[in-house]
Amino acid sequence: MQVKNPILGLCQQAKFALSAAKVDQCPADQGYEVAFAGRSNAGKSSALNTLTHASLARTSKTPGRTQLLNFFSLDDERRLVDLPGYGYAKVPIPLKQHWQKHLEAYLGSRECLKGLILMMDVRHPMTDFDKMMLDWSQAAGMPMHILLTKADKLTFGAAKNTLLKVQSEIRKGWGDAVTIQLFSAPKRQGLEEAYGVLAKWMELADKPAE
Repeated sequence: MQVKNPILGLCQQAKFALSAAKVDQCPADQGYEVAFAGRSNAGKSSALNTLTHASLARTSKTPGRTQLLNFFSLDDERRLVDLPGYGYAKVPIPLKQHWQKHLEAYLGSRECLKGLILMMDVRHPMTDFDKMMLDWSQAAGMPMHILLTKADKLTFGAAKNTLLKVQSEIRKGWGDAVTIQLFSAPKRQGLEEAYGVLAKWMELADKPAE
């Protein structure tokens, strides 16, 4: 009998905890956090909502709407974090600078941060923002898993070719530590693989489901 992934039940009961504009407004630095990052309009909110089977993160047709670090509790010691969308041209420069300053402060200071899920639109991967996040995760020794989102927008063959191409580019530039997969929120493609990563980082992989 296949054992249900223990992270699934936790994700289904995810609840909004708080929003923080600065690091000192974040929850206590303990337990397990996994942060979700992505260039504006990369499908980050849709991916979060699909993984949690809820409408936790606001999706918007106006990129750059997520301006705070939004924390969602899975249980007393595990959280998902929706990081500010970044890189959208219409966002005022001072706001961009504010986001970058506090995003870097969060990523560089949180002891409980166990890994980073980076969203890339499969049609427009490896932007400057994506490369910046890859550089940061490598320098910090932070595990990173990439979701190539909106995979349903391409044929299976085209999506697979993009996956292999990006995978090769990352291995050459950043080594084998970064993992990557295809993902589609509308088609619910890639959920099991993503849940497996979350379970491992949150040290749930070997625990039986309740």
